[in-house]
Amino acid sequence: MQAGRRLRLPPMRLLLQAWPWGLVLLALLAVRLSKGAGFADAYALISRPFWPGPAQGEWVKQAQRLEDQTRLRQLTADNQRLRQLLQLRSQSRDELQAPVISRDAGGWWQQLVLGLGAMQGVQAGDPVLAPGGLIGRVASVTPTTATVALLTDRSSHLGVWVARTQQHGLLSGLGTSRLVLRFLDKDPGVRPGDVVVTSPASTLLPPNITVGVIQSVNALASPAPEAVVQLSARADAVDWVRVLPRVVAP
Repeated sequence: MQAGRRLRLPPMRLLLQAWPWGLVLLALLAVRLSKGAGFADAYALISRPFWPGPAQGEWVKQAQRLEDQTRLRQLTADNQRLRQLLQLRSQSRDELQAPVISRDAGGWWQQLVLGLGAMQGVQAGDPVLAPGGLIGRVASVTPTTATVALLTDRSSHLGVWVARTQQHGLLSGLGTSRLVLRFLDKDPGVRPGDVVVTSPASTLLPPNITVGVIQSVNALASPAPEAVVQLSARADAVDWVRVLPRVVAP
């Protein structure tokens, strides 16, 4: 009787306690055999409500279009810059192409430093041009560098004239991208849009180099009318310039 009792099945209570572990073992075995495919299907089923719908898809397309437009603008700007550099290099052999190697953050509109100097033939007083027109003159040189005083500097004063009316004036820097042109004649007859160039009477600069465009005219200024001039070349963003031979009076 005792041997027969030992061969009886485990009580139902022990089976109820052990069945969760059996399910865990079966789940592990299924994962092992399916290599996790079941979990991937379950995750896809649970996350389906959060998948991108038409609205999210449109946002993605808009973001892609914005990125493409930004790249296009950057490529266009790079292309224009390369064209300007090629134009600089195709000028007269007497001109020097010089890189801008330094700017003073506290004097952004006052001066810049070029990577050419006296050893390359740069002299104090040489005109300096950027794509668009004149931006300044060489103020001082070292054997390998040159400092350029910009037209926008408050200490800059340059004789210019308006070609359309042939009126002379004195162009002075204001420390910004715009300059003031003070005329000698009380009735210069100028108007916004007139082009300002270097004076043919100048002995320091070649004549008729483009400087800027008149933005506004103050006819009531004393003792003679004044005009606000916008430089035709961007002195704040230039990275290559042309240095012209200095004009020396005989």
